[in-house]
Parts: sequence; structure tokens; C-alpha cells
Amino acid sequence: MACTKLFSGDLPELTNEIIKYFWNDFSTLHSCILVNRLWCRLAITLLWENPFLKNNPKNYHFIEIYLNRLNDDDKKKLDEYGINNELFPSNTTFNYPSFIKCLNTQKVSSSIKTWVEIKTKFSNFNQYFKLPSFIFLSLIRIFIDNEVNLHTLEVEVSYTLENITNDCFKSVLQLMLRNPKFTGKIKNLAINFNRLASNLLSYLKRFNPICNSILSLYIHSSMDDYAEKDLSRIISLQQNLEKIYFNRKIYPLKSLKNSNCSNTLKVIIFYDIYFENLGVNFNEAFEQLNVLESIHILNCYPINTMFVQQIINLTKPFKLKSLFMDKRSVPHIDSLKLLLQKSGDYLEYVGFESSIDYELKLHLFKLFQIYCIKIKFLSLLGFDDKISFPALDLVKEFQHNLNYLIINFSQFGYDQISYDDKLSSIILHNLGQILPDRLEYLSMALKFNINDLEVFFKNSQNVFIRKLLIRNKFYQENENVLPCIKEYVMKEKRVSYLAMENLPVTNNERRDLYYLKDEVKEFKLYDIQVKKYNYLCIQVSDFINESY
Repeated sequence: MACTKLFSGDLPELTNEIIKYFWNDFSTLHSCILVNRLWCRLAITLLWENPFLKNNPKNYHFIEIYLNRLNDDDKKKLDEYGINNELFPSNTTFNYPSFIKCLNTQKVSSSIKTWVEIKTKFSNFNQYFKLPSFIFLSLIRIFIDNEVNLHTLEVEVSYTLENITNDCFKSVLQLMLRNPKFTGKIKNLAINFNRLASNLLSYLKRFNPICNSILSLYIHSSMDDYAEKDLSRIISLQQNLEKIYFNRKIYPLKSLKNSNCSNTLKVIIFYDIYFENLGVNFNEAFEQLNVLESIHILNCYPINTMFVQQIINLTKPFKLKSLFMDKRSVPHIDSLKLLLQKSGDYLEYVGFESSIDYELKLHLFKLFQIYCIKIKFLSLLGFDDKISFPALDLVKEFQHNLNYLIINFSQFGYDQISYDDKLSSIILHNLGQILPDRLEYLSMALKFNINDLEVFFKNSQNVFIRKLLIRNKFYQENENVLPCIKEYVMKEKRVSYLAMENLPVTNNERRDLYYLKDEVKEFKLYDIQVKKYNYLCIQVSDFINESY
């Protein structure tokens, strides 16, 4: 009865919540359009919240749908650039511009530039930038005219300026500032000013009184001190800030002291931060934060005695949920031991890079086995034959909670054939039997052969893996392992999503299963979706940011 009501549209609120679950699954959303009018409207809204997000769409027809909203004068200007107005649909079922909620300046500008390259051919360099700039500014006007209230704004200065002119970017920021309704309800603000032009700095200052109800703030910074002061002002003005992401510089951490977000801030993410440049005692800032639920340290450095001592001195729990390390991170094993004694019970996401030397890895693995019992995400980048068995012991130790596992090889060169054979064989012969019954995500980058892969699949025959990624280090004489994958994965329906990439050692030509259309169709018959490898591949910093 409930299912009947759901599909008939009698439970619109519940239907809306279900369809939201597919917000990034474009093929499923397109299927939802065909169910009924309610499902169609809900799916269309999600599909058009951020059409620029989709990776490599087959075409950029959505830009033409937007441009249909241009006034006659602007359409004439496009015609002067060689854009035929007949490209634009005369009638549309929905007011598509009104649905947009997320705007990333780099993604918008690059989509426009690609569309322009498809539709026109410019020999004049100035013209090459003028048309994308004109379209970019026109789209912002269209969104504003349709009374859009943005939910997410990502300002990527350096990459955006590769596609449009500086004057255009300045005009876009001016237009946003003149229309506070457009940006006044932003909940997520990302600022990447790693090539901050001096004439754009003044516009950053003027965002202060407009964007004061932000929930999530992302800061990628290679900035001068003036820009950092303005970012600090943005932070200090926030009344509801729940999450902040610091990337590469950390000076705005000072602004957390005595800020308005002491009773709202729940999540802090540090990525690639040099902690000795804190500019403020760590515990001075953190003692002010009363509702902090999780802290994430991703490839930051150094985790030394001075840094750890500040954490130990905290009177409040240090709820460290993520810790990813490279050789810069851990100069002293004793410091890490103290940190894990303080926060190991909270850790869920952990990663080790190949640059960490053998002896240090052994010590690290032992410490994590002792102090961390809740690990559900484990990234092991840089296997070698000496560390392979201790690493497998670590996987076994975390088996109960483990849900995401990444295993990558360390060596890459044509002279590594025998080494790769040995290492990959060790992993594939010993991994399957220690996996949990269900994994959300398993990514293996090894040199695969049929015999070893069969052993892995037989040993893991009772394991369901929702997303399986295979990157095959490919030599000229490599066996084709796809028939083996079909036999054990496709026919037994042991995965929902599959990505496979052959990575030849002798050249940079990657061979992605996604482009073998007949194979993709065959997997689809067994309800397995083949995706591009880079699409399914987890980027840790993005994954943590999206998870919290």
C-alpha cells in the first residue's frame, strides 16, 4: 500500500526525501522523470541545481537552454560572435534557471569555454576570451533576474581567470554584491584566492555584511596578509558557522578565539597545513569551541612534541576523526603515541603514504592497532613486499568496522615486473579472506593476473562490495583479466558499481573500461553500473569534506 501511494504521488514529502538521495546519480534521476509528474518535477529540480557539476557531459545543451532567457539585445550580440540563435529552444517545460542552487566560478567558466569551442572557431585571441566572458556575465544576470537564492558559492579565482577576463570576473562580483538576495542566503562558501589579483581584493571585503549566515566555509589560501584579515572578518561575523575547512594556510584560525561561532562550530578540517605557522596556541582557540564534534588532520605537518602537547593540555576532548599522514607528518613516534592516547578512540578515517619509511610504518601500525578500534576508512598508499604482511594484519585488525579500503602500489617503472608480480600476488592471496562481509568501497591498484585475481575472488566470495575499483599496472605481456572479472563479479552480482583502468607502464595512455560500450552494456544487464575510474575514485580531502 505504501509503495502504491509512493509511486502515485500521494506521499510527496517522503518521495522528495527519497529522490534527494539520488542527487548525484544522474542516470537514476533521469529515470525518475518518467514515473509521474511529481517525480518528474522533483527530479528536474535536483538535476538543475548544479548542472555544471556533471563530469564531461556529452554536450552542453543546458547552456543553450539558459541562453534562451537572454533579451533580444544580448541575443544579437551572440549572433555577432557567430552564435546562431536557432540553437536555443523556443519553449521549455520548466523555468530551469530558477532551480540553480550551487555556483562554482571555475566549473561555470570552463563549461562555457568548452561550449564556445564546440560552437565556434576563433583565430583572434581576444575574441577567444570575450565570448566566454560575455556568456558568463549574462548567465549570472539570468540567475539574478529569476530571483535565485544560492545555497553554495565557490569562488575559484585562478582557475576561473584561465577562461574569462579579469574585467568580467570583477563585473560578476560587482553584480553579486549589488544583488544581496542572490548571495544573502548562502550556506556554503568556498574561497580559493591562490592568485589573488589586487583589484579583486576589495570585493572580498564587501562580502562581509552580505554573507553572515554561512554554515560551511572552505578556505584555500596562498594569500597575502590583507586577504587573510578579510577572511578573518568573514569568520568572526558568522552567527551559525558549523564547519570550516583550512587548506594550506591557517592564519584565520586566530579568528576562532572569542568568535561568534563558539557555540555553533562542529567540524574543523585541516589539509596540508604547516602547524608551526599556527600564529596562535592551538588550545587557546579550541578551548573556546563548546560544541566541536570532529577534527580532521589531512597530510599536515609536523605532528611533533610541541603540537601534541598543546592538544594534551586541552581540558576538553580532542575529537580527532581523521588522520592522514606522509613523511612530513610524523618526525617523532612518541608524539604520535601521545596523540593516539588522547584521541585514538575517536579515529575513524586513517591513511598512510608511501613516503613514510619502513621502520616508522611498523611502529605506526602497532600504535593504531593498540589505540584505534573504530577505523572504517583505511588508505594504504605505497605497499612494498616488506610491509605487505603488517599492512594486511592492520586490515584484519580493523575488519569489524572497516567500510572503505584503498590499496595502492609504490613502484612504477618497467624494471619492476618481478617486484610487482610478487607484491600483487601477496596482496591478492591474503586479502579476500580478511575482508568484512560488506564493503562500501574497495580500490586496488596492483599488477593483476588471472590466477591471483581468481584466488582473491574465491576467498572473498561471501563479500559484497558496493563500489569496486581496479587499476591494473599494465605491461605489454599482461593477461586480460576482464573475463575473470565477468565470471566472479558480473555473474555473481557481487558489486553495484565497477571501475577499471589499465595503466600501461610504457606510456601515459590510460585505458578505461567505461569507454568499451559493449562491455558496459553487458555489465548493465546484471545491474552493475560501469563508471569512469576517476569518477568513482575517492579524493580523500573531498571525501572528508563531503562526509561532514
